[in-house]
Amino acid sequence: MDKNVLIEYADMKMEIKDLRRRIEDKQNRIDKLHTTVMSDTVTMGKKGRKSLGTVKVTGIPDGIITRMETALEKNQKLLELREVELLELQNDVEEYIETIPKSEMRTMLRLYFVDDMTYTRTAAHMNYLRPTRRVKYTDENVKKKIQRFFENVPQCPEER
Repeated sequence: MDKNVLIEYADMKMEIKDLRRRIEDKQNRIDKLHTTVMSDTVTMGKKGRKSLGTVKVTGIPDGIITRMETALEKNQKLLELREVELLELQNDVEEYIETIPKSEMRTMLRLYFVDDMTYTRTAAHMNYLRPTRRVKYTDENVKKKIQRFFENVPQCPEER
């Protein structure tokens, strides 16, 4: 286990957010198609070179709706699979964070990676948690501490 777990966790959360957005968009398009009535004008046939007349054909686009619903189901299954992977990865992330010796760093990493806060929000929350600290946390301060942590973290023995 190493710092790449934290980065992979953040990437996986973004991927799931994107999948949810795509599923919602497809569902909205399918709902819109259910209320859409398509129409076309076609000829009834020909007698010689002349057509026998035209007819207006109307209906809902069943074929398109069926294909989109199939694609939606595939995306929903993929989302469920990714959410299970995310839960497993979240457990790995929390185990990794618990192995860090400094409490301050554990809290910062938990806020930034697990709770998905920005550097600014992480700094504000750290100031809230430690109101008696002489030097207040800033977004740059938090960013630098996290970067330095990643620079100084050795690889796990099993991954060397």
